Amino acid sequence: MAYLVSQYPAANHTFILREILELRRLGFEIHVSSIRAADRPFERLSEDERREQRSTFYVKALGVFGVAGVNLRVFFTHPAVYLRALAYAVRLAGWNARTAVFNLIYFAEAAVVASWLRRQMLSHVHMHFTSTVGLFAQRLYPMQTSVTMHGPDEFGDPSGFYLSEKIRAFHLVVAISEFGRKQLMRYSDPGQWEKFRVVRLGVDQGLYAPPTFRGNPAPCEILFVGRLAPVKAAHILIAAVARLVHQGRSVRLRLVGDGPCRGELERGARERGVHEQVVFEGWQNADGVRAMYQQADIFCLPSLAEGIPVVLMEAMAMEIPCVATRVTGVPELIRDQIDGLLVASGNEEELAAALARLVDDSELRLRLGRSARQRVVQDFDLQRNTRQLAEVFREFEQEASRAAS
Repeated sequence: MAYLVSQYPAANHTFILREILELRRLGFEIHVSSIRAADRPFERLSEDERREQRSTFYVKALGVFGVAGVNLRVFFTHPAVYLRALAYAVRLAGWNARTAVFNLIYFAEAAVVASWLRRQMLSHVHMHFTSTVGLFAQRLYPMQTSVTMHGPDEFGDPSGFYLSEKIRAFHLVVAISEFGRKQLMRYSDPGQWEKFRVVRLGVDQGLYAPPTFRGNPAPCEILFVGRLAPVKAAHILIAAVARLVHQGRSVRLRLVGDGPCRGELERGARERGVHEQVVFEGWQNADGVRAMYQQADIFCLPSLAEGIPVVLMEAMAMEIPCVATRVTGVPELIRDQIDGLLVASGNEEELAAALARLVDDSELRLRLGRSARQRVVQDFDLQRNTRQLAEVFREFEQEASRAAS
């Protein structure tokens, strides 16, 4: 089978790498196609990531002329199929010129993917973050399609994301949370609901062993891992940390990741007088992120919207007490006051108060951290949950074989 992903490998999507490696260990032959190349130079990739990069087919690596050449070849080989699929992509855009341009780009990429699938003789494609390209590719090449819907983007703009259209077109739809499954039900007909499966993501317990607990750290290390984009709300976290500093607490915030908001966040830290307490670590590979976890006393993710973040699972597996926002699927991972602390999204004061509780109370940090690891071991283990996904794939392929015969 094939995996079609948006960017591979990617620091903020290491769970896809782990999922693929585990499926191969379980006996699946997985071929990977990625729209974009890795998000870091080769020398900054981990050894697993380097091996994957060498064997991955990259669509954009063909360049504009290469993509155009493949589209011409597909057109001249299957002109009627190509034109019908092209008309479908344009029709979905409606009268929105900007959307039409993006759909044409996705369609051109879909033709490259369909050509690759045909050459590799692959009949089942599973998608992460590439469902629009997959939707168009399905019109160009007959295949069984499955997709993991993560949220929150799909559910925030279901019409612009063609969510209902994709649910009808794809043969299997995997949600990573019960919240996600309910959103899929919300935007589809009951006749489509049998396609839905909930398979949670997970982490490798062996890779995320707890470090030695620090009872009285000075400074107390607070860690954030994620893209520096508005939805992650790192600016609220910096403001909350500034409150702690001005109240006299010894803390240091480390922000791991990069993105469009970095310059603004750096200015905000300076303006609040906490630029010495806020450290921008930039993108790190998986090994680098694990090293950051080893130093952390508290993990914080103040996002305005999420699916179920794997970085929270990783921190919890390392017995780092977490503060997160009570949004979308997060409460399915963290039970408030049991496995971590949940706060309202966008509330700087409440976030600061939760962080202050953990800074001041070492026993609370220890109790929440231990409970957090137990929670992950029980319900968010990579091997167990990937085995569940493997069973879903096997059942799906068996049903497809019966239908074909």
